[in-house]
Amino acid sequence: MAESVVLAYSGGLDTSVLVGWLQDKGYDVHCLYVELGQPCEDREAILQKALDIGAKSSELVDVREEMCRDIAFPTLQWQARYENIYLLGTSIARPLISKVCLQRAREVGAVAFVHGATGKGNDQCRFQLAAEALDPTVNVIAPWRMDEFRDKFPGRTEMLAYCAEKNIPVKASASKPYSSDENCLHISYEAGDLEDPTVDGETVIDFGMTVSAQEAPDKEEVVTVGFESGVPVSVNGEQLSAAEIVETLNTIGGRNGCGRIDIIENRFVGMKSRGVYEAPGMTLLYAAHQAMEQLTLDRDLTHLRDQLSPVVAEMVYYGHWYCAKMDALLAFIKEAQKPVSGEITMSLYKGNIRISSRTSPNSLYDEAIASMEKGGDYNQNDATGFLRIVGLPGRVQGTVRPREY
Repeated sequence: MAESVVLAYSGGLDTSVLVGWLQDKGYDVHCLYVELGQPCEDREAILQKALDIGAKSSELVDVREEMCRDIAFPTLQWQARYENIYLLGTSIARPLISKVCLQRAREVGAVAFVHGATGKGNDQCRFQLAAEALDPTVNVIAPWRMDEFRDKFPGRTEMLAYCAEKNIPVKASASKPYSSDENCLHISYEAGDLEDPTVDGETVIDFGMTVSAQEAPDKEEVVTVGFESGVPVSVNGEQLSAAEIVETLNTIGGRNGCGRIDIIENRFVGMKSRGVYEAPGMTLLYAAHQAMEQLTLDRDLTHLRDQLSPVVAEMVYYGHWYCAKMDALLAFIKEAQKPVSGEITMSLYKGNIRISSRTSPNSLYDEAIASMEKGGDYNQNDATGFLRIVGLPGRVQGTVRPREY
């Protein structure tokens, strides 16, 4: 009886080849299509294709809500951006793919979890670190890290020839000038023509979520996002699920040209790479959440969170989601976010996001105190003593070590 493996399956050229190659190696292949909200013409056809190739089973599991609710929104609460800009859309999805593949492996008695990530990228790290954290005994098969696989398939031409030989149906179209990865949080574009940093991505990419700023409407669109304890709960007054909020804001932000970035980033494996991303919904949520925090979080807590935010972004980017450190950080942010409730209204115009209104029952903003007019529980005379105490170390140092001026 053949041993079984579970393949994280997308139905594209690479994973279609893997179904055949794994069978050649003597495995029964159980394909799992993880629904992350990625655009796809015909999921039923993708699942049937795996069976036609010879897969033992072909299943779909929808984890859009879990991804948004349990990973993307806690990451949002941290305001975590890798290298201060990337919103981590691909990074967030990978640990969850590993989790559901391991669940499927347990159901079918599989001896290994197989993925199609290359040996040069970040995804291999995210898949494997998550899988091993969840099941320390797991066997991960990564064909792109195996000489025999790369020798057999050094490029797309050899893969297409293999598919023709095995009667594996593929769309034998010309190679795109880039590769892309999609889910409901974002679309990423890399490789191909984008490997030349002098190439303008706007001239190469057929963006799937956003229009360009030039194509966006010539008038502002207003959108209001509601939060409860730092968690987005509504759009324009309508209560929605986590995935519905992201997808609704993708549509609104996308048609207004919001959420595109083009960066050179530092991969976990050590090299620099160029990535172009569009994340309209999450870009709006990050802006709204930050504005909500400005109204409801005190200075010291906000600054502490800001110190730790790059740590969280790094952990998500590298693939360290399932670990004690992240558990503790998630517990911290859940407590810290309790007062972050209310509504933020944004005005969108040709890629720009302007905060136009803020309201919260937990607002720490006191107009009487903040006003330049007399009034409120603040006596300006008190500032004299405050500054004498704060300035004491500087005065002492200035006496001992006078500075030129």
